[in-house]
Amino acid sequence: MTISLGPLISLIAGILILAAPRLLNYIVALYLIIFGLLGLFGEIGPIHLR
Repeated sequence: MTISLGPLISLIAGILILAAPRLLNYIVALYLIIFGLLGLFGEIGPIHLR
């Protein structure tokens, strides 16, 4: 089974926003920073789960 990093982070962020809506600004900021860095330096690759 292969899981991509983007959808996994999106799922975790969505759950955190539902649990604590005050975290929305921080989660969005971290999401944008992480994917900005991945875009600049190239994606690390899919995470393989067995």
